[in-house]
Amino acid sequence: MHISSSISTRLQYQHKSLVDIIDGLTDEQARRQIIPGKWSIFEHIVHLQTYQHTFIKRIQQILTGETPSFPRYSAEADPLFLDNCERSIREIMQDMLTVRKAMAGEMLTFQDADYLKKGIHPHFGEMNILQWLNFFLLHEGHHLFASFKLAAALKNEAKNF
Repeated sequence: MHISSSISTRLQYQHKSLVDIIDGLTDEQARRQIIPGKWSIFEHIVHLQTYQHTFIKRIQQILTGETPSFPRYSAEADPLFLDNCERSIREIMQDMLTVRKAMAGEMLTFQDADYLKKGIHPHFGEMNILQWLNFFLLHEGHHLFASFKLAAALKNEAKNF
C-alpha cells in the first residue's frame, strides 16, 4: 500500500496556508481571542505546531511497537503547548515549517509495509499509518479553517474602524 497523492500533497503543503491566513495581521491581533474563552489564531497555530511533535512521536511508536494505544491528546494538558504560547508567532511558524519539511520528507519515504502498521486512537480505534496521516491532516484542516474565519473577522473589523 502506498501513500496517495492527496495525503502526500496535503502533508507537504496544507500547513503553508497559514502564511496567507495571517498575512497582514499584527501579533496582537493574532493573539486576541475574538470569542471570549475560545482560542485565538495564535493558539490554533501553537496547537498545530505542538501536536505535530506529538504526532511524530506517535508515528515512531507505531513503527517500532506492537499496535500501541494512545491517550486522548489535550493541548491544555501539554506543557509544551503552554510553554510555546509564550513564544513569538515567528518562532512557532518557523518551527512548524522546519519540522513539517523533515516530517514529510521522512514519512513520504516509508516502505509500503510501514504504512500498514497500526496504532490505536482513543476515539477512532485501530488505524494504520495512512489513516493516522489522514486524521492528522483533517484535524489540521479544521484548525486552518477556524484560523481563516478568525482572520477574516479581524480583517473586517480593522476595515470598519
